[in-house]
Amino acid sequence: MPFPPFVANALASVNLPDDEKERLAGLHFNDAGHGYDPFGLHPDFVALGAAITRPLYNSWFRVKSTGHEHIPEVGPAVLACNHSGQLPIDGAMIWADVLRHTDPPRVVRAIADHFVPALPWVGTLFARAGMIGGSRGNVRAALDAGELLLIFPEGVPGIIKPWAERYHTQPFRVGHAELAIRHSCPIVPLAVVGAEEQLPQIGRSRRLGKLFGIEAVPIPATLIPLPVRYHIYYGEPIPVHRRHDPEQADDPAVVRKVAAEVQAAVQALIQRGLAERPGIFL
Repeated sequence: MPFPPFVANALASVNLPDDEKERLAGLHFNDAGHGYDPFGLHPDFVALGAAITRPLYNSWFRVKSTGHEHIPEVGPAVLACNHSGQLPIDGAMIWADVLRHTDPPRVVRAIADHFVPALPWVGTLFARAGMIGGSRGNVRAALDAGELLLIFPEGVPGIIKPWAERYHTQPFRVGHAELAIRHSCPIVPLAVVGAEEQLPQIGRSRRLGKLFGIEAVPIPATLIPLPVRYHIYYGEPIPVHRRHDPEQADDPAVVRKVAAEVQAAVQALIQRGLAERPGIFL
């Protein structure tokens, strides 16, 4: 553990206004009996995450979002989003946005690739704020517990794709569709516009990629992300839980069809965002 919860609480108190601290006090927390939930979350670290992301959200990326009414207030659901930007800052901004625009506040549980939980210190800190390692067992347990999940069906290929392919979604994996059908929960398509330009890529290192067990590690043109403006769009939920019985999760054709529908919905939201934004930094 990076440091105890009371330290996280003290650090969060410095940067969070009183009304936000009071609001986060209403956070649903499933204590597993040892002060943390079954996946390692602790409310004090959620508050710390809100404090850390606050200046990035408000002042650097100046996040604008729409469609919050499509975020389920309760129960299991999957937010399926495009992935981009060389670093997973898009996940952090979505996490902060959902926390801000749900009342009582919900922590969206980002599903991370296998190497993220193993990162020293960082992996633990992310878990304390809600991240879940992307094993099938973890995801199933989270949905059974009624959690709101954030899944990037493109995986690593989405986040490291070259500049020429920006805003063109890579082929969606089908796991999110299979799990949503099996657990009878809706899929909310979600798009982020802006992240593609935050760290223009000048190359990729396959050698570094082998260290993390991924295809390659991107080499950005700048040392820090550019102050692009983030635009987040939540689309209308796809009610797979009403269209399909859980047993159909074992039908590859059904699962592929649902995944293709989700990808088309995400791509449509991306195109909407590109058409509506006045500029990369606006």
